Amino acid sequence: MPDSIPTSSPTSSLTEQKMSIATALRAAAEAAGERPAMIQGDRSISYTELEARAARLAGALSERGVGVGSTVAISLYNSFAYLETILAAFKLGAQPVNINYRYLAPELHYVLDYTDAVAFVYDTGLADQVHRMDDLPKLNLLLEAGSEGEPLAPAVPFEWAAKHGPVHRRADTDSPHGIILLTGGTTGRPKGVVWDRDGLLGIIASVFRQHGMEAPETPDDVRARVRELHEKFTAPIVLPMSPLIHGTGLLQTLRSLYGGGTICFCASKSLDADEVWRTVQQNAVTEMVIVGDAFGRPLVDSLAAAQSSGKPYDIASLRKMTSSGVVWSVGIKRELLRHGGDLTLIDNISASEGGPFGLAMARSEADLVDGRFTLAPVARVLDENDQDIKPGTGQIGILASAGPQPVGYLKDPDRTARVWRVIDGVRYSAPGDLASLDADGKLILLGRGDGVINTGGEKVFPEEVEEALLTHPKITDVVVVGVPDPRWGQIVTAVVAPASALGDVEDETLSQHVAERLAGYKRPRRIVRVDSLPRSPAGKINRASAREVATRHLQAEETAS
Repeated sequence: MPDSIPTSSPTSSLTEQKMSIATALRAAAEAAGERPAMIQGDRSISYTELEARAARLAGALSERGVGVGSTVAISLYNSFAYLETILAAFKLGAQPVNINYRYLAPELHYVLDYTDAVAFVYDTGLADQVHRMDDLPKLNLLLEAGSEGEPLAPAVPFEWAAKHGPVHRRADTDSPHGIILLTGGTTGRPKGVVWDRDGLLGIIASVFRQHGMEAPETPDDVRARVRELHEKFTAPIVLPMSPLIHGTGLLQTLRSLYGGGTICFCASKSLDADEVWRTVQQNAVTEMVIVGDAFGRPLVDSLAAAQSSGKPYDIASLRKMTSSGVVWSVGIKRELLRHGGDLTLIDNISASEGGPFGLAMARSEADLVDGRFTLAPVARVLDENDQDIKPGTGQIGILASAGPQPVGYLKDPDRTARVWRVIDGVRYSAPGDLASLDADGKLILLGRGDGVINTGGEKVFPEEVEEALLTHPKITDVVVVGVPDPRWGQIVTAVVAPASALGDVEDETLSQHVAERLAGYKRPRRIVRVDSLPRSPAGKINRASAREVATRHLQAEETAS
């Protein structure tokens, strides 16, 4: 795709929206009025206050060159500041982009340069890494959130900008832009997936469609839909446990704001299961967004412990729990249903590139018989000729979806053309997930063919970790794979060779060597030493065979212990 972003998705099946995202969300805020927009601990902020703070923050961003089409990078934990920054960027017609708060200076520099970020809003815990970055000439403003004192120059305190910035009084910019989601790929670097206004509004309007209401097309429609939602149904009170730096958590949160719902945040920067359930209980949370078993296991353990102690949590308000793109096992789902009352679990196959592709919904244990997915109504499984595969034949195809979707990858027209294709006059997203269909049409997901490791919802590119390991003087040959893990889905595992060359170098030393160069979640959790790596006759690494070797080795270790 060219550096300039098209104004709409070509050949999209969606009706073109007539509002900017800022206009749509402002109309929702006007209808919600003094209803709490966000709650964290004892602090609460209304929609009226949220709009006022976002307007001042937009003014501060505008003074430093942020405008239509600019990129505002955000590296924050789930917080008020995250959503205030998102709304401020929308008011200027700018594009927010998610930056992982675990990144180190070289990773930060790469993504800020790649996305042409004009402003960077980051948590104070990243300050040291931010000030280690090389010069970025396009970056005009640093806003540091969470610091108790004055941040190191040239950074500006986020709270000052939100309280004292010049109010952005102009009407919301009628911008075609949406957001950029950084996601996985096969090159060892994250890719930017560009969502425009129409695609993004198409996703978040599901807050109305799920209740049988049509997607709004004008600000008056939005205000009417929000009022109807509040009068006839339960306005969502959502606890996004999935980090907002990931698409699932962010899109679910924007969806809830569009419906005039309330967003709750936990105070802890890492998962505290007891705090999660206290938050659900205290705020009568109706919806939660999690990261599969990585969050599900601790949450189930916390519920069981509280019940055993005679002081069970009251989570009767919880109606929906959603996860996407990671392992969420039948066993964990079963335990959640046993504790959850009138609870629906939604396991969603989707991607930053679009969707949905498949759904597994469970309201009772009877729904968990096989744990399979239902192909989404907008999805197909296509063969190499873009024809539907036949159920029950064992054919393997590529998942494709005609649901709301982005315009393509940032600065990568070739890859965009491969992933987004027009088939039978309809534009589909087909990012590369392999699947088959049972005789009854149930979806069998086989995974992505490019080897990206998904560990607890974080995507790790094997090539990037391999490059870091190869800088160690004792390592001359290595392949990195994801090995199945009951909690994290996969764990990053390095298979290194030859074993004899490593001498007395300990596993922890090798793992720490990576941690000094990349974000902590990318470091290998396990090291497997072999005499030689499996290769094809052409000399290429056989990643599938390496994964089998690593899995057998780790299973043997566990059996021996």
